[in-house]
Amino acid sequence: MPVNPASTRRLGVTDVEVTVLGFGGATIGGISRALTEAQAQETLAAAFDAGIRLFDTAPSYGNGQSEHRIGAQLRDRILSGCDRADLVLATKVGKLLRRPRPPDAPDATEWPGGLPFRIRWDFTYGGVMRAYDDSLQRLGVTRVDLLTIHDLDYSEHESPEVADRLLDQLVNGGGRRALAELQAAGEIRAVGAGVNDVGSITRFAERFEVDYYLLAMPYSLVDQRPLDDELAWCLDRGIGIIKGAPYASGILAAGATATYDYRAPSAEVRSTVSRIAAVCARHGVPLRAAALQFLLAHPAVAAVIPGASTPEEVADNARMLTVSIPADLWRELQHERLLQDGAPTPA
Repeated sequence: MPVNPASTRRLGVTDVEVTVLGFGGATIGGISRALTEAQAQETLAAAFDAGIRLFDTAPSYGNGQSEHRIGAQLRDRILSGCDRADLVLATKVGKLLRRPRPPDAPDATEWPGGLPFRIRWDFTYGGVMRAYDDSLQRLGVTRVDLLTIHDLDYSEHESPEVADRLLDQLVNGGGRRALAELQAAGEIRAVGAGVNDVGSITRFAERFEVDYYLLAMPYSLVDQRPLDDELAWCLDRGIGIIKGAPYASGILAAGATATYDYRAPSAEVRSTVSRIAAVCARHGVPLRAAALQFLLAHPAVAAVIPGASTPEEVADNARMLTVSIPADLWRELQHERLLQDGAPTPA
């Protein structure tokens, strides 16, 4: 069923209402290519004009670039009369930005459009509080709504031991206590955790509680492995899901030749996506529309947050939610075993 991009859903059992279409801020930080300030602001303005009121960013997105850019747009909109209460602003903790030493040392950032700072991991009490304060200054705001624990998956670190050490720092080094204090004081409305790997929700849930998960690669039109365990577990407990990377880093937007999980796809993934795209084509439906609307059919998913680097991409994301998709398309995907049994589909 077509969805109004500006309609809202409740995030789990929190009091936070988010627009079903959000804005993922990695792209304007320069994750794949550098954007000028004008390009970034035009893209963000298009998001506002499309009714998007959920904006997700992080200190590491462009080493501060994304937060600076989103903050500039927010300030302009608020000065122009936009009600701050209508906005849901999300950022992350766990990574502090530090100047290189010496200050003119070569930039080590992996972001083509990033600022010349370096990342230091820190999930201690002081590290979380410092990250939060630094983000507020880059954003130019006095509070954010959602604060997400960033990149504690095994895949984000050189070894499982390093990831487990940082997780222990969060739990026993005061980071979790800092988040609880910020939430109790009303500075943030909900605490979440970012997830990139299947199995991370289970691992995290053994150590700490959150209000929502920002689920990146796991669960998409091409991969539903977390459906019966991790997503069912979240649904049973009223834990909301914000779905990042809804196009699986590109392959569900551009087709089988694009990246999957930010790298070249395997032959198996290319074949699966080609078959899904063929079903969509037979029903006259863009692959992008099926990818977004499929995710929003899950009852735990409150929002999808694709990135965009141009106003046209923002408009296309919004338009994909309004495409009418025949029920026969979902039935064919199920018949062809391209969807896992029991995977929710749009009514």
